[in-house]
Amino acid sequence: MRIAKLAFVFLGILYALAFFADFIAPYSPLEQNSSAGYASPSRIYLDIHKGFYVYSQKFFLDTKSFKKSSLELTEALGGSRYYIKFFTNGKLFQVEKPGYIYLLGADRIGRDLFSRLLYGARPSLSIGFLGVLISFPLALLYGGISGFAPRFIDNLMMRLAEAIMSLPSFYLLIILSAILPANLSNIERFAIITVILSFISWAGLARIIRGQILSLKEKDFIASAQAIGQNHFMIILKHLLPHTASLVIVSATLSVPGFIIGESALSFLGLGINQPDPSWGNILAEGKELSNILTRPLLLWVPAMMIFITIFSFNIIGDYLRDKFDPKTLVKP
Repeated sequence: MRIAKLAFVFLGILYALAFFADFIAPYSPLEQNSSAGYASPSRIYLDIHKGFYVYSQKFFLDTKSFKKSSLELTEALGGSRYYIKFFTNGKLFQVEKPGYIYLLGADRIGRDLFSRLLYGARPSLSIGFLGVLISFPLALLYGGISGFAPRFIDNLMMRLAEAIMSLPSFYLLIILSAILPANLSNIERFAIITVILSFISWAGLARIIRGQILSLKEKDFIASAQAIGQNHFMIILKHLLPHTASLVIVSATLSVPGFIIGESALSFLGLGINQPDPSWGNILAEGKELSNILTRPLLLWVPAMMIFITIFSFNIIGDYLRDKFDPKTLVKP
């Protein structure tokens, strides 16, 4: 129970950060600082009288190891303090120009990693709910009709669902994404990926819904509905599908991680959201380079941990809801 509450809180904070990214992120995800490529995280200092401040950084490249290092230009080195201003220019915080602040460092071309993670959370987190909104109504309707239909139609519909379930979904996703036109915008590519993920994920739930409908349609309240002349479609919508609500809620929660992993994996492979637009997958792709793993681990570990903790939280919440709605747990000894 306690860990489920923590998962709810974490996801609530994460979605709030993504929603208010325009306000919280100090920079645009596309803003570059050519002199700050692979900048290390900024150190923040406190002046009791004037507030928080940072120093600018000077970067050096070791031509033998190709390792980039930085030096803070303090007053002793001829530098200046750049104070952090809160609630200015429509931003939560900004630094006096020409200073820069990089809470988590910068990427290869000097884009703020913290800002890109916040903006990159939008496609990575929204695809789960968009996919559920597309796939679950289809699964509910298909499974409900199949379970209530005559045996011949039921068998035909289930064979089609099983054929879709037997497809190697991830490889199919890669193939379909790879053949998309190269001139598609990232918004169009995101929409197509969402539809593809939804198309290959609805069949499993439809089969489960069909099983529940088969057990429910023999109940007395269904016979009563038929006796008063309600047509089959209205019986499915008004009487059968509402009884699957608990199953649908649990299944929807547990299916969101699959959409997040699918989008992140495609973006990681260069088949999803492409640069310069951010997503957790393509941010992670830059961090996978050996030089970055060894010298700039934040580029890899921060997006990787965001994906891991988000998926873990959804699974924890799904398990909690499954236990909550399980009829066996409602029976008191």
